[in-house]
Amino acid sequence: MNNPQPTNLPLDGYSVLDFTVARAGPSAVRLLSDWGANVIRIEAPPKHDPGSVTGRRRAPDEQNLHRNKVSLCLNLKSDQGRLVLRRLILKTDIVVENFRASVKERLGLTYEQLKAVKPDIILASISGFGQTGPYSARPGVDQIMQGMSGLMSVTGQPGGPPTRVGIAISDTTSGLFLGQGILLALLHRAKTGQGQWVHTSLLEAMLNKLDFQAARYTVNGEVAEKAGNFHPTLAPMGTFDASNGFINIAASTDRMWANFCQALGAESLKNNPDYANRASRFRNRHQLNAEINALTATFLMDELVTRLNDVGVPCGPINTIGEAFEDPQTKYLRMTRPAHHRELGELPLLRSPINLSASPHPERFHHAAPDPGEQTDQVLTELGYGNDEIQQMRNGGIVA
Repeated sequence: MNNPQPTNLPLDGYSVLDFTVARAGPSAVRLLSDWGANVIRIEAPPKHDPGSVTGRRRAPDEQNLHRNKVSLCLNLKSDQGRLVLRRLILKTDIVVENFRASVKERLGLTYEQLKAVKPDIILASISGFGQTGPYSARPGVDQIMQGMSGLMSVTGQPGGPPTRVGIAISDTTSGLFLGQGILLALLHRAKTGQGQWVHTSLLEAMLNKLDFQAARYTVNGEVAEKAGNFHPTLAPMGTFDASNGFINIAASTDRMWANFCQALGAESLKNNPDYANRASRFRNRHQLNAEINALTATFLMDELVTRLNDVGVPCGPINTIGEAFEDPQTKYLRMTRPAHHRELGELPLLRSPINLSASPHPERFHHAAPDPGEQTDQVLTELGYGNDEIQQMRNGGIVA
């Protein structure tokens, strides 16, 4: 089957069928395509396609989600379309989907149905609430999960309303977890020759990401509350005023606290018995934060960043997204790589954050996100269909 990717990447040789929509599923598949897997994105022919919630394919979001993939427009509601799908499955290692259970069954994409065609297949599924349970049939999106998982209850200012995290955190997190699960399934298959069904959900991902706040409840029954821009269990750690903006400072250990006071000439803070140790600093954190804020407001941001980092106290500015990408460290890390689009030109897209010494990041993405059906003829030819057959399927609305 077509493999457009470089051959020195870890997932070279693995083939993936991508049936996902929205953001969570495509985020999982992007992990695979970035590291060399041959991903064929199965999309409905245009008249059957209800549209993508992530916007037009040539917009930045979809270009970033679907780079390095190829696209086949296939009508899976037709008998002939399902025959094409069967040929594809026989050449595929991994199927990724986020359909409802009834749709999976109708399309022949349950694990048992796929296993009957190709015994070592790996099916990877993502959903809002899980594959079973009282909410399994509900639609689930990021905003709903941020609320139901408890995340919004600990986000925002104390006494204020629940607040949404500013990114699609449940989508991207569950996508990363599903990607990790697929890699685990590949390791298991390499040992045993057996495929399996891998699945996760937005709700599971967000409950897991609550991490220490979740453990405080499951172990001690303690329900965490909003802490605003300050750490919920350590002090001082949070956002403070500078004379020309805002700054984040973390000086929660005894060593960091002593260095903080010395670097900013704050002997009165260092000698105050209310702040003598970690426990007392946290107990008196509201008073402490107010005193620190009065002090830091007399310094410029750059001066605080330099003075505090030089003595081992983490400190950084509150950047806009533009400032973050123009930051010298971001530029040094080269967090973007170009992808060429025949209409849009060179597109700087976000690279994977994973760094492998044996497989450095390619200098550029192999190709930009395809238009729907851009590689339909190519994929069908590699499946053994002749030109006349392909044209006949196009005329019949089976492919596009």
